[in-house]
Amino acid sequence: MAKFAWLCIFFPLIGALITPALSRIHPKVRDYGAVFFSFLAALASMQLIPLFFPHPSVLPIESSFEWLSVPFIMEFGVLIDHLSIILGNVVAIISFIIMVFSLGYMKGDLSVTRYWIFMNLFIASMLLLVFANNLLLFFIGWKLVGLCSWGLIGYYYKDEREYWIGGPSPTPFWTPSRAGLKALIVTGVGDVFLLAGILVIFYFGGSLNFLELYKTVPSWIPKMAEFPGLILLVSLLLIAGPIGKSAQFPLHEWLPEAMAGPTTVSALIHAATMVKSGVYFIARLVPIFYYGYWVAGCNEAYSFFLLVAWIGGITAFVAGTQGMVSLELKKVMAYSTVSQIGYMWLGLGIAGLSGLILVDGLTAGIFHLVSHALFKACLFLCVGSVLHTVHSIYMPDMGSLRKYLPYTWVFMMVAALSLMGFPPLPGFWSKDAVLISTLKANGPLFLMALVCVAITSFYTVRFMGMVFHGDESENVKNLKKKGAHLGEGSWTMWGSCGLLAVMIILMGVLGPRVENFLREGLEYSMVRPLHLPIKGEGHSGHHIVPILSVLFVLIGAVPSYFLYVSRKLGPDKLLAKYPTLKGFHKFLWNRWHIEGFYNRFWVGGSIKLSGIVANRIENSLDKAYHTRLVNGIIKLGGYVVWFIENPLDRFYHSELPDLVKKRVYNKIKPLQPYYGESPQNIGYILILLMLFILFLIFIFSKQ
Repeated sequence: MAKFAWLCIFFPLIGALITPALSRIHPKVRDYGAVFFSFLAALASMQLIPLFFPHPSVLPIESSFEWLSVPFIMEFGVLIDHLSIILGNVVAIISFIIMVFSLGYMKGDLSVTRYWIFMNLFIASMLLLVFANNLLLFFIGWKLVGLCSWGLIGYYYKDEREYWIGGPSPTPFWTPSRAGLKALIVTGVGDVFLLAGILVIFYFGGSLNFLELYKTVPSWIPKMAEFPGLILLVSLLLIAGPIGKSAQFPLHEWLPEAMAGPTTVSALIHAATMVKSGVYFIARLVPIFYYGYWVAGCNEAYSFFLLVAWIGGITAFVAGTQGMVSLELKKVMAYSTVSQIGYMWLGLGIAGLSGLILVDGLTAGIFHLVSHALFKACLFLCVGSVLHTVHSIYMPDMGSLRKYLPYTWVFMMVAALSLMGFPPLPGFWSKDAVLISTLKANGPLFLMALVCVAITSFYTVRFMGMVFHGDESENVKNLKKKGAHLGEGSWTMWGSCGLLAVMIILMGVLGPRVENFLREGLEYSMVRPLHLPIKGEGHSGHHIVPILSVLFVLIGAVPSYFLYVSRKLGPDKLLAKYPTLKGFHKFLWNRWHIEGFYNRFWVGGSIKLSGIVANRIENSLDKAYHTRLVNGIIKLGGYVVWFIENPLDRFYHSELPDLVKKRVYNKIKPLQPYYGESPQNIGYILILLMLFILFLIFIFSKQ
């Protein structure tokens, strides 16, 4: 069965490689060919689903071949276990649906060949990351995902004005090329630390293979604990990479600008692939650090779970509040993604804060990953249909679109209710799983998570009201006057959204069964191999959590309904009436001043530092080396030349020959016979040579 994991990786890779050749045949061959290869990847991933059912003789499956033979053997291989099967299917299936949507959304784009290449390469890289059996191969896929994201976020690299993101004025705008570069740099910062952590793990573990590290963790974790502070340092290094990739605080500010790419790219990055890679890696590390603290007694391993849980909780809150005030529809989706990824981190972090909720927390985090992939992909694709219709990124330019986009409204409503956590949709079940696990382990984080439920409900009702309800905006009226098409897009667009909406409903109906299904698989592959303690788990005694969850959904949704759907309250009037509320709104609009701080401290500071280095250091050194030093050398050379050309030249070529001639030559010359000087000169030379030989013999005889 391992061949299907290999095919998952190679099918989209082949699609990326042959797309240029297909484009020479016919545009439709190119388009449908690119989608077809993503379909083959999805089909191959689904062949692995039967393996998910726990059976001791089946999983995990590892297939590899020798790649490098250096002081150690490095393999190129795939690992099939319950976690990789879950993520592999999420990536492959949802990516295929997004590719189908792209057929209509990207129609007529002049650079669509490049689009298909990057999309398929992105999918292949993500599947390589998921199925990699060792950390080195995982890191290669990790970096390729980042490289492809740069190409897709900056897809409109010519930076035409219509593709700018940000604003409205005086709020600054971002060009696509700059947004792509920002994503590459910010995520790359975390990647450097991640690589350092991987190297430390290899030094102590002696292997990069995931299964080998799991098997040998009882030996290498205690060795690492012998160095005080090292496990804490490794925790920070390993977490830094996922913080950047999953856009968690404090490296979360790249994701809103990632909306500069096509909406399908946003759906791919935010729903199924890139931001989920960090969650996947954290889940891979959970059993190792859980063993380190709860079994091996290495106290520093506990810091890993504290960091993951609090980073997730803080990110969920900070990003959610930013989504409450944003005017760009895609940016609201971006803030929502950051916030929901925070929920996943919270669940995974909580898994190790108590010795009794390992499987609960691990299941909650992965369950929310799966449900979020469905409803967020649906939301983003529906947003693509909206933007395709109104030709504006701002929600005030929309309004009353329900009558023009009825299918999109229905599909987006299903996804929005799941995002809010409205029962019985999957978002309700997965959020409750996170909340129940959090309540068992940490009270303050539980309260923060409940507040985030209300925040999520507020901004969800807000964007649904501003887009589909209320009065038509001036932009919509102008489009009607111009005779623009105000309606659903092609069947590939609304059909893809509809398919995702149906999948959301089905998963909601089967919610508890899906959770138990995931629980059994993750327990089998992630917990039992390390013989980790799992007694006392279960949801009994926490029936109050679903009630509180629904209550906080209403706390956020009701005021937002009156503000943005029924319009019985005017947001502008409220802000004008209450200065404190206006100041709070401004604070959130400025993104907690985090982005401004980064721009001033890192960007502005780097620019200022570059000026100081250039003017005070580089110019001074340049002047010293290329002016003063050169002039000094030239001047010294003049003295040397003068000394050589004058005293030395006169001594060697005038005074010394005259001295020899007067004192030696003139005295020896009368002794020479008449018939010439040559025989005597030869004799002198022979005598001198014999004297020199005798001198050497004397010297060596002394030694």
